[in-house]
Amino acid sequence: MKLLVVLLALLLVFCVTLLLVNRWYARRFMRWITDPATNPMPEMPAAWGLAAAYTRRALGREQALANESAARLDTLLAALDVLPAGIVLLDNEGRILFCNAVAASHFELDPARDRGQHIVHLVRDPAFVAWCEQVSNAPLELTCHADAPAKSIRLVAQRQPYGDDCSLLLFTDVTAQRQTEAMRRDFVANVSHEIRTPLTVLAGFVETLQSLDLSHDEQARYLGLMAQQTVRMQSLVADLLTLSRLEGSPLPGMNERVNLHELTTQCAAEAHTLSMLLYGADAQQIEIETAPGFDLAGSSAELRSAMSNLLANAVRYSGSKGKISARWSRESNHGARFEVIDNGPGIAPEHLLRLTERFYRVDRSRTRHAQGEDGTGLGLSITRHVTERHGGTLQIVSAPGQGSRFMLIFPQARVLAE
Repeated sequence: MKLLVVLLALLLVFCVTLLLVNRWYARRFMRWITDPATNPMPEMPAAWGLAAAYTRRALGREQALANESAARLDTLLAALDVLPAGIVLLDNEGRILFCNAVAASHFELDPARDRGQHIVHLVRDPAFVAWCEQVSNAPLELTCHADAPAKSIRLVAQRQPYGDDCSLLLFTDVTAQRQTEAMRRDFVANVSHEIRTPLTVLAGFVETLQSLDLSHDEQARYLGLMAQQTVRMQSLVADLLTLSRLEGSPLPGMNERVNLHELTTQCAAEAHTLSMLLYGADAQQIEIETAPGFDLAGSSAELRSAMSNLLANAVRYSGSKGKISARWSRESNHGARFEVIDNGPGIAPEHLLRLTERFYRVDRSRTRHAQGEDGTGLGLSITRHVTERHGGTLQIVSAPGQGSRFMLIFPQARVLAE
């Protein structure tokens, strides 16, 4: 009997000890599993060690999946951040989850600071707020002034639902498109106006010749005026074709060497002929340096057109007995510059920025001295296109009563030593 009691007592002690040990292992296991990142996995025997090993393996797989998902998310957000369009992700209540750099610049947002803010609290455009409140999927065009208050940016906003009532807002910059559309409308209107005027004159002269019994001298005078209007329309069409060719053709290569001495000599002869035709004995004094000591790589025909336009404008607008000088020189950065200087009436500052616009004229009365000949208004636009196609810039310096200075500046890469 005593032996049985002793055995039972030993069994009880063993069970209690086993229970305490298992409890101790369980506490170590729970302490590790609740924070496996900072606590090392405990070394435990038998089943506890096997359970810890399986748990660590499962945690490793879950951590690898989590790291892979985080990497994919970072890659996706990085891709959204470099898109040329603005991207804003909203939750189901209109709060910002993410915005890329373009959207942040458009609306002066801070991607970190403004996360969780309602977008209508930050973008206060009334049309945009109403669009968001209506939960409309129709596109909205709005004006943004965030980048530069003096320069408006036209944006088209589009909404795409995703997930659990979340939304993706896409903001596309259509400023250039709208400007192109406006330029196209203005261009068509200007061309129509420029062609309508000589056509009206021609129609009037034709009607006069058909309805009146004119003398031979009167007929000759009317036919001469009709010829002038025809030449004007031909010049307009030629300049339009030149602009179209410049805008649609590849940029000039570096293989063609343009002899500036020969080109300047040809342009000088054309300018002198025009001056003699317009002013006769009162033609301008034209001084041109024809030996610059270097050449350019580019299109000879295009450069001739640009140089001739500058010289022709100087002849037309500087008046009789004026003085015109043109020369090539090297820039301090080893580029090249062609400049035409005249002592004409000069140009007011408010006109300088618009001189290269198509059909823009400072004052039609300035061409009266040119025997009524009026240019097409496309010469300086062609000159600017030619210069930019060669990597250069057109600069204009002028003031009323101080003459004008037109400069074509080309980069060093275009300059070829003789």
